[in-house]
Amino acid sequence: MLEINEIINRLKEIKKQGYIKSNRKGSTGVGKTLEDLLGITENNLSLPDFGEVELKSMRSGDNSMLTLFTFNKKAWKMDQLEAIEKFGSFDSNGRKGLYYTLSTVPNSHGLFTYVDKDSVQVRSIDGEVIVKWLLDDLVEQFENKVKNILLVNAQVEERDEIEYFYYDRARLLSGGTENSILSNQFKEGQIVIDLRLHKKVNSNSKPVSRNHGTGFRVRQSNLVNMYENISEINLD
Repeated sequence: MLEINEIINRLKEIKKQGYIKSNRKGSTGVGKTLEDLLGITENNLSLPDFGEVELKSMRSGDNSMLTLFTFNKKAWKMDQLEAIEKFGSFDSNGRKGLYYTLSTVPNSHGLFTYVDKDSVQVRSIDGEVIVKWLLDDLVEQFENKVKNILLVNAQVEERDEIEYFYYDRARLLSGGTENSILSNQFKEGQIVIDLRLHKKVNSNSKPVSRNHGTGFRVRQSNLVNMYENISEINLD
């Protein structure tokens, strides 16, 4: 496992190389290319003062969503099959499910994110509570998964439909988060909830729910607002 000083030195050398051809097409190219350049296969680094650090990279100016973590434990208050039958829709494969990105504004099926002082919930416009997470549990999950992040920005050029990345900025986001920060981020719609489950039939011809894990996602440009400490790293 690489240590932070070694990573910083490598990032300085990578910056000196200028624009570097992407190793992969699509949205994950920026991260995959950086990992290959750094010679790492796991997205955690060793920092004695901070514990494990997640490496994340993003295109400068990109406002797409980034997954913080997935979390379902003891959260569902309505039976998942019942929720699918009541609020679900059919996908291109003919499966009925709940594949929705939810914020505080109700979607077309009447589901939305509701925040009170202790919890974050998925509710229907009829007042039913479908899923409920305690803010304390979400903060704990945040600390377990993304307490510290080394965030690397890249400028992007496209040449003959191929992306090239110039990794020119790095920041250490550390110290985790707290209830009030998460609560405000949900209320402002900066964190969204991805429901990802559908109905299937098991080997006994019995309908069951297949849940791929509820995702908590944030806009990349807003990631820095979720941490107590932000340190700029000099790459020159």
